[in-house]
Amino acid sequence: MKEMYPKKGRVILHVDMNSFYASVEMAYDPSLKGKALAIAGNPEERRGVVVTCSYEARKFGVKTTMPVWEAKKLCPNLIVKRPNFERYRTASKGMFEILQQYSELVEPVSIDEGYVDITDSYELGSPLEIAEQIQKQLMRELDLPCSIGIAPNRFLAKTASDMKKPLGITVLRKRDVPKFLWPLKVIEMHGVGRKTAEKLNNIGIMTIGDLAKANEIQLKALLGINGLRLKERANGIDNRPVDPEAAAEFKSIGNSTTLPRDISNQHELLVILEHLAEKVYLRMKRKKVFAAIIGVTIRYKDRHTITRSKKLPYNISSKEEIFTESKDLFLKNWNGDSIRLLGVTASDLVEKKQAVKQLDLFSYEKDAAKEPLMETLEQLRRKYGETIIEPAADLAQPPQNEHNSVSETSFSKDFLDFFKKE
Repeated sequence: MKEMYPKKGRVILHVDMNSFYASVEMAYDPSLKGKALAIAGNPEERRGVVVTCSYEARKFGVKTTMPVWEAKKLCPNLIVKRPNFERYRTASKGMFEILQQYSELVEPVSIDEGYVDITDSYELGSPLEIAEQIQKQLMRELDLPCSIGIAPNRFLAKTASDMKKPLGITVLRKRDVPKFLWPLKVIEMHGVGRKTAEKLNNIGIMTIGDLAKANEIQLKALLGINGLRLKERANGIDNRPVDPEAAAEFKSIGNSTTLPRDISNQHELLVILEHLAEKVYLRMKRKKVFAAIIGVTIRYKDRHTITRSKKLPYNISSKEEIFTESKDLFLKNWNGDSIRLLGVTASDLVEKKQAVKQLDLFSYEKDAAKEPLMETLEQLRRKYGETIIEPAADLAQPPQNEHNSVSETSFSKDFLDFFKKE
């Protein structure tokens, strides 16, 4: 089989689970199979948004982030279930354990997708045979469908896995790029969002082929170093390795400050706590992450230090939410003695696009009240562009001289705890 593999270069798979949350629920309860199923923050009508849905539901026009009431209007027989994240983490763990049977080079990138470098796995079969084995094993042992992309690099493997869903296997070689990718609109390229696509469209770059042939100086002026990276991707070039160690980066965002004097006045302490929460919020915003755990650190004048944290029912990202949760923790755990240091930490971080907010009645009512405004803003953005109106908070400049940051951030993926090194 070794001759089926390149003498130079790599063979990389991108394994992407199909409608993961819905598929897990169907595996757990086979009576749901073949039915229109949506996973949403709250099963009651209007109290949440669709996190994911089955392909049967998608046929009716149901989409991710759609309000439940709208989804039910499109699909009256829609079954709506509340997310069971523990169940999904367990399934994810099983998925990655299966992938590790085929290669030591497995890099999870989210709860339901990952890269596998099978360059040295030729004894197990050809690349296509290995992909078929993985797909069949995931179905046999976990009853979970997936699509797999086979390519010489990460970008092409990711692109290939999106080409055929569900239960697809697609081979995409570098020589295929001009035929299959270049005719597509640039917004369809993995790694290009709406804002970037609009910027590229404004300078005449409409297709992936246009991007592949674009002037590098012009791209760098428009998008910085990322412009050059995107041009490489458009030409099928991606030298990033599959890195199993990437899953071991379990960090957090935190800020702490040593007070100018020992303070026991509650009002003063809460003002400081709010300032720390704002710093954490600004850094989270720049990193585009949400947090599911908030923690506070209290060091008393005798240097006795306590750290307390709270697992939240849904991911948060706003300054108000961070302050509210840290304030609640602080008031519950402060003994009233003078304090010399305070800290706020956000952890269990997920990328913004992965975050799921499970709305309770209170937060739902706040969100629902904003619906007319948000609809108007969306109409303006569609007509005049994404940046026509920005929330004032998003225009805030990062605070200067953050002397007391206790930790930098990466994406904490708690569903991948088993990848941590002992």
